[in-house]
Amino acid sequence: MNALQISHDVGASVTVRDGDTELFHYVYQPDTVQLESPKPYIHPLRTRAGKVVSLFRPHDHVWHKGIAWSLPHVGEENFWGGPTYIHGRFYVQLQNNGTQAHRRVVDLDRADGTATFAHDLDWTTQFGALFFTERRTLRASLISPDAWALTFETRMTNVSGTDVAIGSPTTKGRENAGYGGLFWRGPRSFTGGQFVTEEGLGGDEVRGRRMEWMGFAGRHDETDAQSLVLMVDDAANPSHPPQWFARTEEFACLNPAPFFSEELTVEDGATVRFRYGVGIADADANAAPALADEVRRVLTRSDMPSARAAESTASSSGRLATE
Repeated sequence: MNALQISHDVGASVTVRDGDTELFHYVYQPDTVQLESPKPYIHPLRTRAGKVVSLFRPHDHVWHKGIAWSLPHVGEENFWGGPTYIHGRFYVQLQNNGTQAHRRVVDLDRADGTATFAHDLDWTTQFGALFFTERRTLRASLISPDAWALTFETRMTNVSGTDVAIGSPTTKGRENAGYGGLFWRGPRSFTGGQFVTEEGLGGDEVRGRRMEWMGFAGRHDETDAQSLVLMVDDAANPSHPPQWFARTEEFACLNPAPFFSEELTVEDGATVRFRYGVGIADADANAAPALADEVRRVLTRSDMPSARAAESTASSSGRLATE
């Protein structure tokens, strides 16, 4: 298999390539308007054959951006984008759209067949109060000629000065709308596609179910080719196995939602950690169980010590600035 390449547009984004194919483009310093809760995102996301399996800023939900770590209810703040759910009033646009702001790069590396990027972020409210600091790490690994895996880790430290409860519209009273966390929005052509789990194929009835992993099989316009996107929840994550927010009707999305029906309170000064594996394959739903096994193995063998470069941040940051 080809070795991965990683390139850095300093102060803006990183791109990982598999030969001539751009597997993903991670924009860590976007020009997003405040209403959409500015945050880093992955788009485009591609299979090894070059098929795009993400959607950016769809007109129905302009704050959906490929794959992003998005949280709609962080205390009284909104780091998802758009209006906030208020029980009895439905969605109301408030002055609470926070920002996940890039602070510094701590790792940019290609080794042992993987490509790694890690950076620090500050979570600030719309009025500038610092809520969380975060260390985030992304790593790409090739699995087979038809598939690759993206691992995503976040460590969020509460620096707000008070305990913060992270929840969802469901924890605020809206039934079966527990979205929040690592959220993937699929292409328009994937609408009406199939969910696949350990129990087999399904539709929107899987929303709210607890599962370790879930896949989405969809088709592409023009070529009629099929692709598979699958997410695996790390066993050490809070609320594992998670409930899932997932749609195939209206639009395609996958979201292992750790705050679906119960808030997670992060004490002042405490750090909470989440890790996920995302499998992307030129395959149909039949390949999902084997892909889930491979992604689980990637998670197991790469505990992603995202602080790996933190001890030498000073020397690393000088090197990275020139790449």
